[in-house]
Amino acid sequence: MRSMGVRGGVRWLVAAGVVAAGLVVSAGAQSAVQLSEPSAPLLPASFGHWVAATAANAVTPPVSLITESKDALEECGPERSQVANYQRSGGGGDLHVEAIQFGDRTGAYSAYTLVKRAGMREGKEVGTWDSVGDKVLVFQQGATLVLAYPVDGAADVKELKALAEVLPKVPGNKGAAPLLPTLAPAEGVVTGSLRYALGPESYAIEGGVLPAHSLEWEKSAEAVTALYSDKRGKETLTVLLYPTPAIAGEIAKSIQDAVPEMGAGFAEARVRREGPMVVLASGSFAADEAQRMVQGIHLRQDVAIDRDVGPVFETEVVKTYSLLTSIAVLSGVLMLAAVLLGLFLGVGRATFRVMRGKPAAAEPEFLSLHLAPQNKAPTFERQ
Repeated sequence: MRSMGVRGGVRWLVAAGVVAAGLVVSAGAQSAVQLSEPSAPLLPASFGHWVAATAANAVTPPVSLITESKDALEECGPERSQVANYQRSGGGGDLHVEAIQFGDRTGAYSAYTLVKRAGMREGKEVGTWDSVGDKVLVFQQGATLVLAYPVDGAADVKELKALAEVLPKVPGNKGAAPLLPTLAPAEGVVTGSLRYALGPESYAIEGGVLPAHSLEWEKSAEAVTALYSDKRGKETLTVLLYPTPAIAGEIAKSIQDAVPEMGAGFAEARVRREGPMVVLASGSFAADEAQRMVQGIHLRQDVAIDRDVGPVFETEVVKTYSLLTSIAVLSGVLMLAAVLLGLFLGVGRATFRVMRGKPAAAEPEFLSLHLAPQNKAPTFERQ
């Protein structure tokens, strides 16, 4: 029995040595190994009255993210996607859901304008933007684009709000809305016609009137296309945005040179550049109306402030007040420390003198340089 115990102890020591060696090797290779926690599924297992279905849904939506142009969606920066089928808890209906998460809110909005179809009713009932038509609901929430089918009536649309609330949140600057789509005038615009493109494929599919591959997308270009129809006629507004005014100037010149050769629809077209922005109005508007349209669009800089962050002026006042308060507190602490140190040294010295049998206070001793005259003043006798 004793020998068995010794053997077991030896085996345990050997195993411990192997484990220790493994830990050393693992520590040495730690710089080359990166562990990451897998992200949660894009679509939830349940939301509202809907639960994930085990069997595949046989319904086929008339509009699908799967059948959309892959090249155009790639320009929007997709990161992951998921397709799921749901059943209403307790029975009573099926729901087919497709979702794509993009790198930021800008890409998601561009994909939203790519997928929505003419004739859809656009609003903000679900998510940031939504379009409903032919029993299809397409909505954008943060950096995620979602398509749901079939959606019958306002009740189904309302239930999908629960899905929008559980989609991934977008942190920081990635959650900022694109500025360019907000520059298009609202007066006379055809509902649902505004499109936002980040590349030549999406620009061409969305009805861009300019040659798609001539706009230098590789230089981080953005484009908005919107249709206008009223008593003035029908006009297509194109707004392009580039990183620098120099790039925009080159594009504006090339468009201006090409307009006379682009057909009858560009006979009264007008081109204008403002900083890094280029504006083109083309269609059946009269020349003065087209000029008025392009002159009415101005680039502005929007600053997004979180709800929990106060205005800049208020923030600076708070910072100044905090700094002055800290200085005053520090000065008071230093003064109190000086007083306590003086008392401590004074009381300590007096106690030390008393313990040695001397009076607590000592007569002050003065040093002198003895500058008084050492010799008597000379006297002179009168003769």
